[in-house]
Amino acid sequence: MVTETFCAEETFELGRSLGEQAKPGDIYTLNGDLGVGKTVFSQGLAKGLGIAEPISSPTFTIVQVYEEGRLPFYHFDVYRIGDAEEMEEIGYQDYFYGNGVCLIEWADLIREILPEKAIPVLIEKDLEKGFDYRKITVGIEEVYE
Repeated sequence: MVTETFCAEETFELGRSLGEQAKPGDIYTLNGDLGVGKTVFSQGLAKGLGIAEPISSPTFTIVQVYEEGRLPFYHFDVYRIGDAEEMEEIGYQDYFYGNGVCLIEWADLIREILPEKAIPVLIEKDLEKGFDYRKITVGIEEVYE
């Protein structure tokens, strides 16, 4: 599915829609350049899961756990991970193979440990179409090729 958004609110709403449809064990891998809207998308996904508390990127904590929604939400930011072995230290398997929903920002950095069932999400800018334009590709394997 490819969606074009033209403002942060539309990017948020796409995330919210996916969060409303999410099932236990879903894993979304989120990639895109700095400033492309990964946090806005993440906030929407959390809202769709019924999470009311503020969502921020867990850049320095690697994972933030939210449990008050209809499903637990495990929000990862692996930008600062040196290698996939560091994920072992935080017990990533409990999250990846649990009953919550995972969203992993910068997931391409840990590709070797991602489950096959992970749903890729790629957010791209195109300044020729406007400063707030985003092309968001969800669930197409070519995202990583």
